[in-house]
Amino acid sequence: MSKKTNTLLFILGGTVFNIIVTIICFILFLLIYFKFLQPRFPENATGVALPIIFVLSIVVSFLVYRVVIKIVMKKVDMEKYFDPIFGPRRPPRKQ
Repeated sequence: MSKKTNTLLFILGGTVFNIIVTIICFILFLLIYFKFLQPRFPENATGVALPIIFVLSIVVSFLVYRVVIKIVMKKVDMEKYFDPIFGPRRPPRKQ
């Protein structure tokens, strides 16, 4: 496979991974809320809690994605297998 194909597959795989982690976090936070927190709050608090749970699941999935990407970047030589997304890297300026 070419570097462009590898890059495309890597981006698609990362996107699918991030969506799956977001869904898992959302379901997990919903279960935690309805099991433990909802009985302690008034009934109309659920309308406020759902958007907070949604945003929290996106933030947590982003953090998990960053950790996984850092681990992958340590183990795999990215320049060997993938094309740069935004063009070639420029050498640093000499001063």
